[in-house]
Parts: sequence; structure tokens; C-alpha cells
Amino acid sequence: MLTSNGYELVESPDRLGQLTETPDEERSDRDALWRRLRAQGYLLLRDQLPTEEVAAFRRFYFETLAPAGVTRSGTGPEDGIAGPGPIDQATYRQALFGHVVPSVEYDRLCRLPSIAGWFGWFLGDDVHLHRRKILRHTRPGQNGIGTATQAHYDLVYLRDGTDRVLSMWIPLGDCPTTLGGLTYLEGSHRVVLAEEAQGRLKRPAASITADLPGLADAHDARWLVTDYRAGDVMIHSAHIIHAALDNVDPDGRMRLSTDIRYQRASEPIDWRWQQHWHDRDGL
Repeated sequence: MLTSNGYELVESPDRLGQLTETPDEERSDRDALWRRLRAQGYLLLRDQLPTEEVAAFRRFYFETLAPAGVTRSGTGPEDGIAGPGPIDQATYRQALFGHVVPSVEYDRLCRLPSIAGWFGWFLGDDVHLHRRKILRHTRPGQNGIGTATQAHYDLVYLRDGTDRVLSMWIPLGDCPTTLGGLTYLEGSHRVVLAEEAQGRLKRPAASITADLPGLADAHDARWLVTDYRAGDVMIHSAHIIHAALDNVDPDGRMRLSTDIRYQRASEPIDWRWQQHWHDRDGL
């Protein structure tokens, strides 16, 4: 059973499906990748990143947050096992926003050749990495409304720049569906593009809904899921609707992920997104 914010996804063939992996023969064919991105709204690239780099950052993240009680005492930081007690919020916030987010380790991860170099090749131009990069870890058992990322499309949060910004979602460790990875509403980018063309802009920035089954019915579409592995990445347009599943891992493992954004440096940039991420930045 898959849930998001406590809502149970309908697992019938017309409401739930699998994300399509990008075939190996297209990985070095830029035109083929663009056709796929336009058709699907996303690219699932398996084994895009060196797993040792992903593992090193995962270890760094949980080691840094361990003093706040984020991880269980006596377990390895790379395991990401949730601690049993309450989190020391002051220590947590200082560790996350004061150390991890502005760290050279995080910046280096986001500028790996398999990321920055790939975007430069794919976009065929000098590229710009948005400084506001978001890290999330989710604990198992959190399944009420507001605990998982609700259905949304990224453009509602990036109104002041180009609509051709691309997001990369990176699972920082293996992330089967039970751990709460991203799910995408099939074909929704075409609907959103049409609504945007008609000037129906969503302001202020807001999620669409926590009710994923209801949204699937409204669109007569499927939610697409997969078991992600360390090294995989998802690239998606600013128009496709996506959300996160609940973490129901029976062993207490936390999901850790980051989402970052690249665009052509020559196109308009949303300057509100050029400061380090903070959960009180108003965005």
C-alpha cells in the first residue's frame, strides 16, 4: 500500500504505473533526450552519479545532524536510522542551515561533472546553478497532511525567471517506494503548459493538494513510481506535477534527498533563489 500524506494511492492500472527509465541508447543522444523530456516531462537517469560521492555526502549529512538526535545512537550515519526521541530543534537548525547547506561538501556534490557537466551538455550553453538548493530527510511513520511534499509543479515557486529551468531530484541513498520517493502525475505537464498559456497563473506560490488519489481522478491519469537507487537522478520540467510518498520503512530508515535547479545562464534568473535555502526564507 502506497500513501502520501495519509491518502492511499489507488493501485489500479489506470491510476498507478511505473516511471520509464531512459534507455542506454539515448543517454548520449541530446535530441532523443529532449524529445523524451518534452513527451514525458521527466527523465529517469539510472546510475548517473558516482555512488561513492552520494554515500560520502549522506554520511556527512547524518554525522553533522547526529548531535541533534536525528539518528539513533549506536548506528552508522550512512544507515540513516531515525532516533527514537524528540529532536533538539536549536541544534538541528544550526547544523542544517549553519553548516550543511552552505558547506563545500554540498556545493561539490551539486557541481559534480555528472551534474554540472551534464546540464552544460544537455542545455548547450553556459549554465547557472540556483544557490537555493533544498535538502530533505523524512522519518518513517510520519503520514499526516503536511509531512510529505504535496502535489505541485515547480514553476509556481519560480515565477521571476525563465520557465525553462530544470530540476534535478537526487535520492541520497537507495530509495524504494516504501522510503517515500517522488511520484509524478503522468502527462500533467501538458495540462499545466496549456493552463499557463491561458494565463491561469497560480499566485501566491502554493501546493495543489495533498489528495493525490483525487487529483489523479480529476486528471484521469496515473501516478508513476519507481524504486530509486543511489546514483539515480530524476530531471523534470517546471510544469510537471509531482509529490512525495510517505516513508513507511519498517526498519526506521530515513529518506534523504536533495532537489537542485539548473538553467541556461543567458536566460532570466529568479534572483529570489540565489541565497542559501532556509525554511524561513518565505519561498
